[in-house]
Amino acid sequence: MKKLLFSIFTLISISSFAQTTTVKGRILDENNFPLPGAVISQGEDSYVVSDFDGFFTLLTEGAENVNATVTYTGFETQDIVLDPASSSIQLFVLQPAINTLDEVVVSGFQGGVVKSLNKQKNDINITNVVSADQVGKFPDANIGDALKRISGITMQYDQGEARDIIIRGFSPGLNSVTLNGERIPSAEGDNRRVQMDLIPSDMIQLIEVSKTLTPDMEADAIGGSVNLVTRSNPNGFRLSTSISAGANPVREGGYNRNMTFILADKLSDRLGYTLSASHNTSDYGSDNIEFEWDDSETPELKEQDIRRYDVKRTRRSIALNLDYELDVNNKIYLKSIYNSRDDWENRFRVRFDDFEDGEVRIRKQTKGGIGNDRNDNRRLEDQRTYKLAFGGEHQLGKLSMDWKYSFSQASEKRPDERYIRFDQKGVAANMDTSNAEFPGFIVSASDLNNTSEFKFKEAQDAQKATEEDNNSFRVNFKLPYSKNDYIKFGYKLNQKSKLRDDIWYEYEIDGVDFMSNTSTKDYTVPGYLPGSKYTHGQFASAEYLGGLNFSGGELLFEEFATGNYSADEAVNAAYLMFVDKLGENTTVIAGARLESTTLDYVGYAYDEEEGANSLTDLEELKGSNDYSNILPNFTIQTKLGKNFILNGAYTVGIARPAYFELVPYQEINSADLEVAVGNPDLEATVSNNFDLMAEYYFSNVGLITGGVFVKNIDNWLYLFSDDDYQFRGESYDYEQVRNGRTAAVNGIELGLQTRLSFLPGFLGNTTFYGNYTYTNTSTDGVADRGDDVPLVGAAENMFNASIAYESNKFFLRASMNYAGESLDEIGGNIYEDRYYDEQLFIDLNATYAINNRVRIFAEAKNLTNQPLRYYQGLSERTMQLEYYDINWNFGIKVDLR
Repeated sequence: MKKLLFSIFTLISISSFAQTTTVKGRILDENNFPLPGAVISQGEDSYVVSDFDGFFTLLTEGAENVNATVTYTGFETQDIVLDPASSSIQLFVLQPAINTLDEVVVSGFQGGVVKSLNKQKNDINITNVVSADQVGKFPDANIGDALKRISGITMQYDQGEARDIIIRGFSPGLNSVTLNGERIPSAEGDNRRVQMDLIPSDMIQLIEVSKTLTPDMEADAIGGSVNLVTRSNPNGFRLSTSISAGANPVREGGYNRNMTFILADKLSDRLGYTLSASHNTSDYGSDNIEFEWDDSETPELKEQDIRRYDVKRTRRSIALNLDYELDVNNKIYLKSIYNSRDDWENRFRVRFDDFEDGEVRIRKQTKGGIGNDRNDNRRLEDQRTYKLAFGGEHQLGKLSMDWKYSFSQASEKRPDERYIRFDQKGVAANMDTSNAEFPGFIVSASDLNNTSEFKFKEAQDAQKATEEDNNSFRVNFKLPYSKNDYIKFGYKLNQKSKLRDDIWYEYEIDGVDFMSNTSTKDYTVPGYLPGSKYTHGQFASAEYLGGLNFSGGELLFEEFATGNYSADEAVNAAYLMFVDKLGENTTVIAGARLESTTLDYVGYAYDEEEGANSLTDLEELKGSNDYSNILPNFTIQTKLGKNFILNGAYTVGIARPAYFELVPYQEINSADLEVAVGNPDLEATVSNNFDLMAEYYFSNVGLITGGVFVKNIDNWLYLFSDDDYQFRGESYDYEQVRNGRTAAVNGIELGLQTRLSFLPGFLGNTTFYGNYTYTNTSTDGVADRGDDVPLVGAAENMFNASIAYESNKFFLRASMNYAGESLDEIGGNIYEDRYYDEQLFIDLNATYAINNRVRIFAEAKNLTNQPLRYYQGLSERTMQLEYYDINWNFGIKVDLR
């Protein structure tokens, strides 16, 4: 460390006294918005590229003016002159290109595509870039819905909204999500994944998906890394607002309401700010049926659910960004963002099980919350994230330096979550499996609604809380050692702490022996989307459950004791990379990253047979571990012409285990001789990645791409099981997640984005966008089974397509998103495996510009009423089927500028 610090200070000293002048500028469009990815060249073999916010830096040895040329696809090429003596950042405004027919190539609707393609074209690693303008062209309220349209990405859904991201077949925990380059903590208790439906798309300026990493990026991303870039400060005043409202017909009176506000300005030549806020409320629900099948070739049901969900979600987000230019060579900034999502839910569940001799048990459960102003008789899931970052960028002669400290927190609280259940046994029933996609137990309506026959079984109240804190500091140095080549190195510290603290109680209710002793309500849904054969009937009402005055409850240790934990994790990372231009058209990145991980965990042991009288009776268990990973990286980019680019890369990535897999818990049932334990000794999974991608950019704003990728994975996690494991001196059925297996992923990616200008007349304003990804996966012993088991979460086929018509005032787009089936959970044999079925979404949206400042828009989502579907073993055996119906919005957007 002393040698490293000495080297750094030596470099700073040398660079500070070098006879070098720094010239800084910024490239803007005609509306004073930044243009990322602009190429500023000095001759044929010397150039720089503007960053996310349009800024660039040139180094010159003399005091004479610098002549340069700015090129940007879709804009007029412009010759510029920079003054080295200037004490401020010099601004240059580009104008949209005009073709030979005097038609504007870059319309107001197409500007976002231009920005994305230019940024993507000039990234050395393999990326996909989507701008805020592009996101706005699709009817996507949250970032998850926007991401599903990118090549190689599919999303898993919750209540009809895209939540968990899968990149190139890798499940959400194996990908990273960053905000302005820094990891976002997870609000969930078990894992590291970020819920993408927490972040409104209105708050984001640019989405960059990196399929290959470089040494200066965090390596914890085997599938890929998604960087969300918040809105930057413009060069002048901006005031914009958008208001919309719509309907969710899945529930009577269901609605959508959304409002967005953006205010930005420069308070002086040095100080600028951007304030943005978003508020969204949706009232809707879902119609759900679920089944569990016997694990054999014979199609027999073990269990069936008929569920009704009533949901209300409110998202609030506010962000403030400040930057202050100390002088032309020094800038400091503050970036902050706060997101919250309140999810209120009632669930009314009918369950059929224990079918024998023509009789079945029926269980009816109401799920809700306490009847106060906050919960409103519903289960409340209160999720929040906030992030505060303070940093700086400095030019010390030839040496560039940037640093950042950030603090972020994610939390989830579920206060007073309540359940009440009533059972009826020995109900006459027939099992209908003639159509395995829509099977079920058939009972009479009188048996389903006879509340005097449903006996009180249980009432529960839970308090749940999860919190994760993340402190990080990073510093980077960049030093050119020739005209176009430079060395970059840096250090980063990430310190995380995570806590889950749940508690459950069970209560008796005086005077309640049957459902008829409560206040009931018929929750049958008219036009229930899975079909009229599935009905709900009478339940204890949500208002009744919320109004109960619980007291004197007993702790339900089996529900929470081994799930609670605390964790501390620290990652120290350092990297070194060389960026070298070999000749006129080839650029190489060579380097490595070192990440050292230290962790300490606290969990608990609980024996269900022995029980416990209080929380202090639980045995506390501690575990710790440390390991290091050296991660080499080699990336090459070759330009085979002005618009033809070939990218290749060999990289190494890792995936740290999920939080709960590392907890040293012991879940014991000594009566049945069963035990499941955590494993704090787990190490990160390592993936060796090989990528090759070719891109050709059209002169009329578009591209065609094709590529292949291969990932060879070691130290894969698998569930170890042993039915004769020695534990406490006896033979137990034992389960634990362990390292040791291998997996492989290979695939291809194809894409096309082009304007169909060859079509006659006004049809020449039509554009097409499409991409396809094929992924093949295999595992070696991951499931301890002899058959070939694919990787969990990997869809073999994925494609997106959209076709749009645009003029200066009108924009209309139809879009389609498809993801094939994927393995979701590995069972004991093929009949127990759980699969996430294929999905096809079709959306439609339109915008009309009344003038340069006012636009009206309309959008409709899920026009095919695509359900969420899982199946068990065989594709015809439905395991879960959940419908959301279509929904639509109408709104107006005003840019006051």
